[in-house]
Amino acid sequence: MSKNSYQDLINRLKPNAQTSEPYYQQLKRKISALIASGEFESGLGLPSERTLAEALNLSRTTIRRCYEELKAEGQLNANGQGGTMVQAPPRVSPALGKLKGFTEEMRELGMEASTRVLEHEIVQDRTIASVFSRPSTAQFLRLIRVRLGNDVPMSREVAWYDLTLAPKLAHWDTAGSAYGFLEAQCGIKLKWAEQSIEAVMSSEDESKVFGYQSSEPCLLMKRKSYSVHDVLVEYVEGTFRGDAYAYRLKLEV
Repeated sequence: MSKNSYQDLINRLKPNAQTSEPYYQQLKRKISALIASGEFESGLGLPSERTLAEALNLSRTTIRRCYEELKAEGQLNANGQGGTMVQAPPRVSPALGKLKGFTEEMRELGMEASTRVLEHEIVQDRTIASVFSRPSTAQFLRLIRVRLGNDVPMSREVAWYDLTLAPKLAHWDTAGSAYGFLEAQCGIKLKWAEQSIEAVMSSEDESKVFGYQSSEPCLLMKRKSYSVHDVLVEYVEGTFRGDAYAYRLKLEV
């Protein structure tokens, strides 16, 4: 880090003595914002506790608490020489315009997809039944999953599948792709979907998954996926971490 860039960093991290927010929280918030914006990339070395404490006229205890909480959240790590480096989540930018599963999406971005299943149950839900235009007694497979790219939690999604249309899904072990199972075992091929994306703040459950200490900005994706016969098969609400996920579109004139 050059002398000018170092001084710029110090200026940007200087705490505000006129607020009641503790200094370590101010510092943590500012570093997190720089990581989320992409200005602090993975591998960037940060000043030592002693150096930063002296530059900001703070105690080493304050700097240590900030660094330790950021390490616990996976935003910083310590290298072998005792320094502190940024460990930012990978920033991904999948293209919209084609119906694809998370596994395919990660593969296109050169990342390894994995899934952690939090809940897997057969439910009756009046609200979801109305979404699928089914009677209130209809049964659905509800999956709550954490989707990971290169072992980093990228999204927490809640998905419902119509068991009236695809009863074999009740016995699916969740291994592999849901779309692959629907086609291979249920004879249902998805053709199109309607999707909306909106900005939200993470819920308590989502913050826990993403390692946030408090609610943070995320992207909420809602998708209805239809078969080749225009029948609704899947409804998904997926919350994607805002510091690592951005969608891109190709617009034609």
